Amino acid sequence: MVLDALARLTEERVDHRFKGLPPDAAGLTVGELAAQRRNLFTDGFTTPLLALSAERLEHNLAALETYAERHGLAFAPHGKTSMAPQLFQRQIERGAWGITLAVPHQARVARAYGIRRIFLANELVDAAALRWVAAEQDADPAFRFVCYVDSVRGVELMDAALTASAASRPVDVVVELGAGEGARTGVRTEAECAAVADAVAGARTLRLVGVAGYEGEVPGADPERVRAWLRRLVALAVDFDKAGRFAGLDEIVVSAGGSAWFDAVADVFAEVPELSAPVLKLLRSGAYVSHDDGHYERLTPFNRVPREGGLEPAFRLWTQVVSRPTAEQAFTNAGKRDAAYDLDLPVAKVVRRDGAERPATGIEVTGLSDQHAWLRTSGEADLEVGDWVGLGLSHPCTSFDKWVLIPAAEADGTVVDYIRTFF
Repeated sequence: MVLDALARLTEERVDHRFKGLPPDAAGLTVGELAAQRRNLFTDGFTTPLLALSAERLEHNLAALETYAERHGLAFAPHGKTSMAPQLFQRQIERGAWGITLAVPHQARVARAYGIRRIFLANELVDAAALRWVAAEQDADPAFRFVCYVDSVRGVELMDAALTASAASRPVDVVVELGAGEGARTGVRTEAECAAVADAVAGARTLRLVGVAGYEGEVPGADPERVRAWLRRLVALAVDFDKAGRFAGLDEIVVSAGGSAWFDAVADVFAEVPELSAPVLKLLRSGAYVSHDDGHYERLTPFNRVPREGGLEPAFRLWTQVVSRPTAEQAFTNAGKRDAAYDLDLPVAKVVRRDGAERPATGIEVTGLSDQHAWLRTSGEADLEVGDWVGLGLSHPCTSFDKWVLIPAAEADGTVVDYIRTFF
């Protein structure tokens, strides 16, 4: 089923819906275009154009697979980053336990492409979505679905919707421990966590299987504070187990881990004591798949533990100089429609002219309009109208979502694949 669904992606026809692809490719299937192994720079692609480095993508996939194995962690990378079933499949092939997602639509995409285990990092109270989950579970005994609960009211709504749907299998849930006052979702105190767990115990349609949370929301996050919160999470699992809340389970889920603190997660999860059932220590980092040239470049734990490996920025947004009104200013044809800008502005990395590539010395992106990047240029900048400027992007999650079909290219520009996204 998985391979059939992914194969059908190659049957989609190339047309005006897909930004940056060669106009003369219209009418070809994606598979036919991929088989031509066109070059990004010489075979008709137009700017703006987002490309993934095939080599760096592969490097990043391998890096987290190795890291998780080394530290005894199961891995459910957050799929909201890419929403690309082809990448989900590659992550599964690289040993991922399953895929983490955030909202029902994303879960439906994953199921359409054969993902057998989904961790929904949100409390799910939408009755229509719960009916869908129940139907998926009933239709496929091998399908595993786990989601957060963080309120008694949420548990009541879930139970009502699942009871009305006559679900034959309970939905597995984990109590979400909030990261602190002023943080995002999650139960704020251990006493309230116990109340939520009691509500789950009283709901025929739900089964408590563990605890979870997101350490990236710890206020004033630093190594000490993050590890302290993670130890609270582990202690909550231990207390729940002592109270018999996990009786009868084959495994107990303890889950955390964004892309900024997975080293702390590995350290603290290594301290998890023996419980009444084996513990599934589930890491959920997602931004690693493409990494970036900004936010996560600064925050990646590999900066703190370089001996453990490293990630490489795999995105390059190719844009073209369309105006050079003064010696200090230039404009390219990519803007907010094309580039992530919620955390950092893009960074000028390289300039291409007449087939030669050089560093973007003396060039700074100072702003974005809908369809223009504003560049400030110093005297050392060698930049002309028509030059291609390769931009590095910050925040993968808001880079993937602007592009429906993304070429994956080798270092010489040869396109070897096209990654379809579903946002």
